[in-house]
Amino acid sequence: MLFVIPIIMAFAGWMMQAHPSKNINGLIGYRTKRSMRNMETWRFAHAYCGRLWKIYGIVMFCISVVLSVFFLFMKVETDIVLMGVVVCLQSLILIIPILFTERALQQQFDENGNQKK
Repeated sequence: MLFVIPIIMAFAGWMMQAHPSKNINGLIGYRTKRSMRNMETWRFAHAYCGRLWKIYGIVMFCISVVLSVFFLFMKVETDIVLMGVVVCLQSLILIIPILFTERALQQQFDENGNQKK
C-alpha cells in the first residue's frame, strides 16, 4: 500500500514530461486556469510539474522502502495506523508540486499567458 502513490506519481510525472497531451483539454493533463491559457503555458506546466512529480515520487518510493522495513518489526495494530498516516502524508505531498508549478507559471508568464521578458 505504501508504494501505490509514489509509483503512480513517478509514472504520471514521466508521462507528463515525455508524452504531454497535444491539445489543451479539460480531461487529461495538468489542468488549471493558468496552465490552459495557451500551448506555451500548457507545455511549460506539464514539463515543470512532471519533473517535480517524478522526483517526489522516486523520493517517496525510497522513503517507503525504508519505512516498510521498520513496519516489519512493529505490532500489526501500530503498523496499520502508521501506514495510514504515511499514505495520508503521501496524498498531501501530491499537492506540493502543483503549488510550485502555479508559482512558476505566475513568474514565467503574464495574466494573458505571454512569456515575461
